[in-house]
Amino acid sequence: MSETSFKHVVRMVGFDLPGDVKVPYAISRIRGVGVNLAMALSKQLGIDPSLRLGEVEEEKLESLERVLRDKKHASLPLWFKNRRSDVLESEDMHLIGSDLLMGVRGDVELLKRIKCWRGVRHSLGLKVRGQRTRVTGRFGRSVGVSKGKLKQAAAAAPAAQGSQQGA
Repeated sequence: MSETSFKHVVRMVGFDLPGDVKVPYAISRIRGVGVNLAMALSKQLGIDPSLRLGEVEEEKLESLERVLRDKKHASLPLWFKNRRSDVLESEDMHLIGSDLLMGVRGDVELLKRIKCWRGVRHSLGLKVRGQRTRVTGRFGRSVGVSKGKLKQAAAAAPAAQGSQQGA
């Protein structure tokens, strides 16, 4: 591989990926693609996972991008997909990038609109998944003793002891 064919930055599905990182780890920088999915895709397409992304041939990069843009991913097993039985399309899909963000945002808005328990918790800004909220998850004014009050009390304590001893 000649030095001129190495790409330091590879543009793929709207993301700038570093060319000096190995293929699975570079692809996993795309939102919605993990290392395991990237490894499976690279092996499926015949790309050596030990290669750097900038060293991969242009044809293989185009085929990888084509597979990443495909939402249905017919060749992927079900457990790799991040949208199983989608509410709107009732199909198994795998979303990446801004499509994933819009899908999650739409799901939260649906929960709020139908006013289920999770939707109410989302709308109130509280914890949704059953965590405890007695101590953590607070916002606004702090509850308890602040450091400023502790410092004032510590500074006032020796002065108060000195006045009591002199009396």
